[in-house]
Amino acid sequence: MKDLLTLSEVSTFLKVPKSTIYKLARERRLPGHKVGKHWRFVREEIEAWVQNAGAEEPLVGAGSGNGSRDRFSLN
Repeated sequence: MKDLLTLSEVSTFLKVPKSTIYKLARERRLPGHKVGKHWRFVREEIEAWVQNAGAEEPLVGAGSGNGSRDRFSLN
C-alpha cells in the first residue's frame, strides 16, 4: 500500500505554509487527491515532484535575464 500524507504532513515535509499546499494542489501544480473535503498526497508522488520541480517550472523570483525587476529581486 502506498504511503499517504495529509496536508499538514506535506506542509512540514516541504517546509511551506499549508495555504501554499492548498493553492498548489487546487491548481494541480502539486500532485494530490481530494477525498471528500480532505487532501491526501502519495509520498512517492511528492518526492518525485520535488526532484522534477526545477525542470518543469522556473524558480519563483528567478529573473528573465533581461534586467527586469520583480518583487523578489534584490536589485
